[in-house]
Amino acid sequence: MLQLANVRKVFKSATESYVALDGVNLDVRIGELFCLLGPSGCGKSTVLNILAGFEQASSGSASANGTPIRGAGRDRVLFFQDAGSALLPWLTVEENVRFGLRVRKVARADWDAIIDKYLKMVDLDRHRGKFPAQLSGGMRQRLQIARALAVEPAVLLMDEPFAALDALTRRRMHAVLLDIWQSTGKTIVFVTHDIAEAITLADRIGIMSVGPRSRISKVIDLNLPRPRDLTNPSVARIFMEIEALLAPDVARSEERTLAH
Repeated sequence: MLQLANVRKVFKSATESYVALDGVNLDVRIGELFCLLGPSGCGKSTVLNILAGFEQASSGSASANGTPIRGAGRDRVLFFQDAGSALLPWLTVEENVRFGLRVRKVARADWDAIIDKYLKMVDLDRHRGKFPAQLSGGMRQRLQIARALAVEPAVLLMDEPFAALDALTRRRMHAVLLDIWQSTGKTIVFVTHDIAEAITLADRIGIMSVGPRSRISKVIDLNLPRPRDLTNPSVARIFMEIEALLAPDVARSEERTLAH
């Protein structure tokens, strides 16, 4: 579904160049929930932006379903960490979903059925007349998901969407996302710096090295049934394996932050 081949990304300013990514290779399968995991500043969001078409690789190639990614496309939707910045605060829950349908030129005759379907899927059908400011953080994220699903994208690209939520709401959102993924069969690329979150959600986890010149250093296949209990010995072993892989990069990332 998604492929990056030897992707390099260089950010240039008037005085210097920064090689953010160097030699990134990635294959995301159709219907897969793939997590990109790594410390802050390792280039996870840059990878996601290249897949979304918001950034162009400096060299190498990016493709979706065999077609080169030249820009944003309706087959791919990017989720933001702060749902409030993506939603239109002057529109109600129902109107936010309708706005997405209008922008994507979905047939008007289908709007009511589509809105009903996806608001029920995310358990917001009883809140359709509320404005985003009247919703909790988790409800705003569920609205962002409903609005995205309504336009029937093939791929959901999620950039740490639950990072700002409290622990209980975050766990609930994991369950909501897994239910939606299993019922729709969408391909999902989910960025996180949280090992437990990646293990809870992913089919496979791509471990990113810290920048500069970040790359995907290892891909871990999670052949584990869901739901996953982090106290289960098999799950705990994977957690410790990933933690050991990330430890040197986390230390380097902290040192670089202190140096600046």
